[in-house]
Amino acid sequence: MQPLVAAVLVGIPLAWLVGFAAYAYLDAPKHGMDPQKWALIAFFVPLFGFFAYVFERGERDYDPSEDPYAAGNDARTAGLAVHERRRGEKRLGPAGTEADDGDEADREDEWNDPDGVDIDGER
Repeated sequence: MQPLVAAVLVGIPLAWLVGFAAYAYLDAPKHGMDPQKWALIAFFVPLFGFFAYVFERGERDYDPSEDPYAAGNDARTAGLAVHERRRGEKRLGPAGTEADDGDEADREDEWNDPDGVDIDGER
């Protein structure tokens, strides 16, 4: 067998095993697991060991106090928080044009619903 072919046939699967083991070793402490144990399992039990690690690890809990974009407990603005470097900039409208905030009457009739359509239950 040619040395290049042998190197490819052995090297590529070995590189994948090393990559799986390295990922398990670096990721396991974040989930409170033993990194050496899971790296060895991921390396010596090809493919199944890595998937066993992925399915065995626990999900990390979400802590909104650590999320810089969660706007406190206000559910209306939590997904619309603005990065601190962008505060004070003018809003952009469609296609990068400057947004026109308009007056209150325009905002209430934003969708220009035809007569007889009652979306908000107001009539």
